[in-house]
Amino acid sequence: MSCSCIGGSSGKEEKNDEEIILSGNINKLSFKQLKTATDDFHPANNIGRGGFGLVYKGVLGNGTQVAVKTLSTESKQGLREFLTEIDIISNVSHLNLVKLIGCCVQGTNRILVYEYLENRSLDTVLLGSNSKTTILDWEKRSAICKGTARGLAYLHEDIVPPIVHRDIKASNILLDKDFTPKIGDFGLAKLFPDNITHITTQIRGTTAYLAPEYMLGGKLTKKADVYSFGVLILEIVSGRSSGKTSWGEIQKLLLEWATLRGRPTLRDGRSPT
Repeated sequence: MSCSCIGGSSGKEEKNDEEIILSGNINKLSFKQLKTATDDFHPANNIGRGGFGLVYKGVLGNGTQVAVKTLSTESKQGLREFLTEIDIISNVSHLNLVKLIGCCVQGTNRILVYEYLENRSLDTVLLGSNSKTTILDWEKRSAICKGTARGLAYLHEDIVPPIVHRDIKASNILLDKDFTPKIGDFGLAKLFPDNITHITTQIRGTTAYLAPEYMLGGKLTKKADVYSFGVLILEIVSGRSSGKTSWGEIQKLLLEWATLRGRPTLRDGRSPT
């Protein structure tokens, strides 16, 4: 049995934004509170960009450090993902999932407030601006792989109905001060009732991480997340980006490069210790 869910939520009646936010187990914060927390969304507090808006570091009145994820007012697609994220993440809790602290729906403002994670995203530590100053030895890399796997197993096996994330990638794995990994960004996630074999849906996600059967036919199963996780592991082990096509004179995607090279090494040719 399959389920056709083009642009919809599988196995659930559609809800409007007010119903989702009021029904969720979530703290409602005012725009004034978040404006104060982020020093009026000062550029100095900008710590990244989400799919549909900027992310700011903030401090709530009680001293809690938070990551404030804003939604561009022009983004209708982003609004759907904003509501999906609230609907899903406010009802789940796990050590390896980013904790949603609250949200703001006031006027045209749509804002999500998450726990602040000191080491930002895995792609920043592994591939980006912090990769030269942060040492990820094998112990840390292994712990990141295992922790992400536990979070994914929780989504797939431990809750009803299961959840398919659809966008497992380095930028959606956030790291706390101890490098504990937490899966974030549930805007593309789908609820996956047990009585169906797959969901036929619009192809969404990040190209380099997409499972071939999903990318070619739009048939979504839990295996799509498992494939993306496999690409992520390859990035963690090799320290290379799955989206980059140039490795010296070799014009190959990471999966092709790994097949050619065999056992991958770090970008500087060293094996992690």
